[in-house]
Amino acid sequence: MKPFFYSLIACLLGQIATAADPPAIDPPNYDEAAIPEYTLPDSLTFEDGTPVTSAEQWPKRRAEILNLFSEHIYGFVPEGVSNQIFPTVRKEIDFLDGTATLKEVRIHFAKADGPFMDLMIVAPKGVEKGSPTFLGYNFGGNHITHPSTEISLPESWMRPSRTPGAVVDDKATEVGRGSTTRWPLQKFIDNQMALATIYYGDVDPDFDDGFENGAHSLFGKPEKPTEWGSIATWAWALSRALDYLETEPLCDAEKVAVFGHSRLGKTSLWAGATDERFAMVISNNSGCGGAALNRRRIGERVARINTSFPHWFNDKFNAYNENENALPVDQHQLMALMAPRPLHIGSASEDLWADPKGEYLAGAHATPVYELLGKQGMGKDIRYHLRAGKHGVTDFDWDQYINTFKTEVLAD
Repeated sequence: MKPFFYSLIACLLGQIATAADPPAIDPPNYDEAAIPEYTLPDSLTFEDGTPVTSAEQWPKRRAEILNLFSEHIYGFVPEGVSNQIFPTVRKEIDFLDGTATLKEVRIHFAKADGPFMDLMIVAPKGVEKGSPTFLGYNFGGNHITHPSTEISLPESWMRPSRTPGAVVDDKATEVGRGSTTRWPLQKFIDNQMALATIYYGDVDPDFDDGFENGAHSLFGKPEKPTEWGSIATWAWALSRALDYLETEPLCDAEKVAVFGHSRLGKTSLWAGATDERFAMVISNNSGCGGAALNRRRIGERVARINTSFPHWFNDKFNAYNENENALPVDQHQLMALMAPRPLHIGSASEDLWADPKGEYLAGAHATPVYELLGKQGMGKDIRYHLRAGKHGVTDFDWDQYINTFKTEVLAD
């Protein structure tokens, strides 16, 4: 690896992704009146054209839809990929003035001396049977969630940081501690909930590296255009984290909500689709390739995301650049794959690049599947909120997700 070269690539891609009006293959459209006509694929019609009329038929249709998303967008996990993990507890101490336990676990993939991810758990004290848990990736290392020096600095290659001095020579520094407000640890503890989080770069460093680093170094470069990209790999590793949580006394593995923001919101959705053990799925500002309908062609589009981030999806997804209507699926069907579990979609009013209306519509169009399975869909089992402001995660967002977790998962 050439660290400076890859740092430059990551920095440039980050600028493209976060610009107020990113450059696009075609100028991005933000005018609802300019959206072309489209017809969404029907979630409740089998591929042979016969209707799905009962809950008993849904698993077969669900498998069809999941297969289509794997083949055309996210990619299949390559044959021979091992799900085996090798966890080692590195630290377990009192935290947050004695109200919580901080635990750090290193989880090696496939072999005991192979690539690893560092899982950090912050759980409330005094919970006998394990706490309901939010599981999700962070962008800058576990130490960014809180200024405490008790949290270990990551050892991984780090993407450039917006906090000056937080990353030096591609490594995390003490400057980055507590540098984000996206993870309100005390709020989780006060609500008797745990957080389990991982630096996403542990699993894949998030640049187009030919799949040579992170978990991919174990399994090799994809040999087929339908094999996984980075989002599917991050989702796969979230399932491996859940494998560990099933053994962790601090957490209730049957009550784990998978959470993600932006590209990691795309990841949380794919994790929830591929692994039905997740009790609840949360997408925050996930946009194109996440909760937003592709066929609306507004804000970020398929061609732009495949150009800016060619490693996120499988290679076959490129066939739909400027050709969204040819997709055999759309994102409302991804939302439907969460049924009958609670799904919460969060949008921001100024985040037009992520198409807030398209995110809402994807949830709304998933409602018939929830209703088929005896649920209510949008407004109850599918929650949606639109907050004021820009792309990001706020305390307001977390208040909504915590409330949904309490009312839709913990109240059962």
